[in-house]
Amino acid sequence: MSKNVLMKLAGLTKTYVMGKVTVEALKESSLDLFEGELVVILGPSGSGKSTLLNIMGGMDLPTSGQVYFGRENLSQAGDNQLTSYRRNQVGFVFQFYNLISDLTARENVELAANLVEDPLPTEEVLRDVGLETRMDHFPSQLSGGEQQRVSIARAAVKKPPLLLCDEPTGALDNQTGKLILGLLAKISRERGSTVVIVTHNTAIGAMAHRIVRMSSGKIVEITENPSPLSPERIVW
Repeated sequence: MSKNVLMKLAGLTKTYVMGKVTVEALKESSLDLFEGELVVILGPSGSGKSTLLNIMGGMDLPTSGQVYFGRENLSQAGDNQLTSYRRNQVGFVFQFYNLISDLTARENVELAANLVEDPLPTEEVLRDVGLETRMDHFPSQLSGGEQQRVSIARAAVKKPPLLLCDEPTGALDNQTGKLILGLLAKISRERGSTVVIVTHNTAIGAMAHRIVRMSSGKIVEITENPSPLSPERIVW
C-alpha cells in the first residue's frame, strides 16, 4: 500500500434544510485516503457514513470544507466536472446491485467499459469474478451473489483509482458476503485501487488497513490495522 494521498477531505460539513428543520448530516470531518489502501467506514444508521461516501463519489457536495482528488478541487465542482470525475475516477458497488435488468451480465459490464478510454477487457473481468459461464445471463437469472459480482466487475472494468462500496454484503448471506469481500480485497491488492467499504457490520473492519468509525455525523476514531485478516477468516 502506497502512502501517497489519493483523496483529501478536510473539515467537511453537510447540512440539509427540510422546511423548518435543519439536519446536520456531517459535522467537521477530515480524512485522507491513500493509494491502494482498503478502508472500512463503520457506524450505525444516521452516523453520516453514507453522506461521506456520497461526497467522496462526487454524488453530493459538502456544505463547507475541502475535497481534493489528487490536485483536482471538487469542493464546489459543477455538474460537468463531477460527471467526468465519476466516470473516469470512481467505481461504485451498491447494496442492491443496480444492474440494468434487460441487459446481460456481459452487457452491463460493457456499458461501464464504454464510459472510459482504456477499460479492462470485459470477459477478463467477468472471469476474474468467477462468472465465465454466466456472462450471457440476465440479472433475473442470477443469484444475489452473482449479481453483486457483476456489479463489482462493472465497477472494476473502468480501472478506477477509487472504488466505493455501500453495504456491499448487506443483502447477502455470510458465505456469499465473504466471497464478495474477497473480490474487493483482491482489487485493492492486485489492481491498486483504493477501496472504501461503508458498513454497519463491525466484523468487516478486521480486513481493512484502516478503520474509520463514525457517530452522530462525525468521524470519532481512525484506527490503523497492522494485520488485516483475509475475508474468509472473518466471523460474524
